[in-house]
Amino acid sequence: MSRKKPARTKKIAQRQGFPWWAWVLIGLVVGFGAVAVSTLMRPSQQATLPAEISVQEAAQLRDEGAFVLDVREPEEWNEYHIPGATLIPLGQLASRVNELPRDQKIVVYCRSGNRSQEGLDILRQAGFTNVTSVSGGIKAWSAAGLPTVTGP
Repeated sequence: MSRKKPARTKKIAQRQGFPWWAWVLIGLVVGFGAVAVSTLMRPSQQATLPAEISVQEAAQLRDEGAFVLDVREPEEWNEYHIPGATLIPLGQLASRVNELPRDQKIVVYCRSGNRSQEGLDILRQAGFTNVTSVSGGIKAWSAAGLPTVTGP
């Protein structure tokens, strides 16, 4: 087997400009640069809202256009709920996450705050980052004198 052919290929590559390893290095630098830029342009994957907020903070977020999610059962919803909220019972949430907006803040509430924490966990596991839970749930909301509506 002759070793002259690889030497000739190497000489041709050197005559055409850079050695082969320089092209590899340039490709790596450009590739890593593209990944770095796309990472910087992508929204943060970290949570942008605290895990839990007060009813006053929840009311402010709702007024600013946040998506309000009630994870209680339909009977509880009919009794009273936050105006403009959407009902998705906790037991259905994991299979219905595609119904929620990924480009809005999401405020999750329940009766007292326990189920909404579970809902928060489900949404974060599904990749939602802009989600929070209402401390004290609708009981605290109502006790603070914030508006509620009844019926379906």
